[in-house]
Amino acid sequence: MAKASDLKRGMVVDINGVPHSVKQVEVKSPSSRGAATLYKIRFTNLKTGQKLDGSLKGDDFYKDAELVRAKVQYSYKEGDNYIFMNLEDYSQYSLGGEELEGQTEYLTEGLEGMVALLIDDDVLGIELPASVVLAIVETAPAIKGSTASARTKTARLTTGLEVQIPEYLETDDLIKVNTETGKYMSRA
Repeated sequence: MAKASDLKRGMVVDINGVPHSVKQVEVKSPSSRGAATLYKIRFTNLKTGQKLDGSLKGDDFYKDAELVRAKVQYSYKEGDNYIFMNLEDYSQYSLGGEELEGQTEYLTEGLEGMVALLIDDDVLGIELPASVVLAIVETAPAIKGSTASARTKTARLTTGLEVQIPEYLETDDLIKVNTETGKYMSRA
């Protein structure tokens, strides 16, 4: 059982017997004293792909979905499909770009630490690792003496993702990016 206040992006819960993945969590704090904090959550039905929005109080419960979690590695992209390999039995799973909405910009060939969500040997989705290491392919030149300032600049990474990074970083530097927030964490 997962409380609404504990739900995070990528978690899978059971809603009316159907597994739903948490895609977005927005916290709304009330202005009055006695009011409860509300959580506006967007779910995606893992079988049909439909979106479901819900407003919940922090102590509302959801039952965890009964899934098999298999460790996988991202192998390659074939057309619009992304191919993942099970690290235990080397079987392959294919997911379309629309099923991986918001996750494709973190995928690099050979990426490990992911978990495939399976029901009856059908892959419903993947859970990304907490952070990934990506290389900077395009950014403004580094500014000397900028290590003490907190100013940032935009950088484009190998997967096409754009993030704000500190000014002292340069092209070809490796950085860690949080997959939940999409923000720069540190140098790798």
